[in-house]
Amino acid sequence: MATGRNHRPATRSRGIPEATVARLPLYLRALTALSERSVPTVSSEELAAAAGVNSAKLRKDFSYLGSYGTRGVGYDVEYLVYQISRELGLTQDWPVVIVGIGNLGAALANYGGFASRGFRVAALIDADPAMAGKPVAGIAVQHTDELEKIISDNGVSIGVIATPAGAAQQVCDRLVAAGVTSILNFAPTVLSVPEGVDVRKVDLSIELQILAFHEQRKAGEESGLPGGRKGPDGDMPAVMPA
Repeated sequence: MATGRNHRPATRSRGIPEATVARLPLYLRALTALSERSVPTVSSEELAAAAGVNSAKLRKDFSYLGSYGTRGVGYDVEYLVYQISRELGLTQDWPVVIVGIGNLGAALANYGGFASRGFRVAALIDADPAMAGKPVAGIAVQHTDELEKIISDNGVSIGVIATPAGAAQQVCDRLVAAGVTSILNFAPTVLSVPEGVDVRKVDLSIELQILAFHEQRKAGEESGLPGGRKGPDGDMPAVMPA
């Protein structure tokens, strides 16, 4: 199979907006669920609802793919699965390395969704010598000393960083120097990368903080006060904010 090093998605060259690219996996997930239920066609309204977007936005997104569906019939599910998979580069094999095999890294290694979505975990890498050779998800962990050789031997262009924050930038620099051009960062820090390298950051604490904001806002709406603020004894403050 082709590897990610030699074949890259055509979305940028075709001028597909980044916002549309970010929604394509949502459509693909919804379409895959329909395909598994042997649903042959789907309307834009049904697919938009399943993906959590409005139908006008979905139709606009699909126009970039050259797919408008058939009036009165809808979209062919299997064809759209192929079309979106092709745009995302999922019709080929993408070898991935995961660096940092602690609890999070091990959980990622054990995630079964990679293979079914076009990604192959080529190697697990950790800085702890005691981890070297230990099997995780059926793959022997390798030491970071081997990082550059592993990337070269496997034609890796996608790296996953699951290290502590203090080690993430150094690992990132080594990945980039070895030829990795796309990084998924789980470390709680912002990475600095040269032009031409894409970084996607996943920070669970930030997502929880955003949810906390919304919970506080809902509490404020219920109490009639901004943010649901209360006094030191749990009562609403006597003086309303200006």
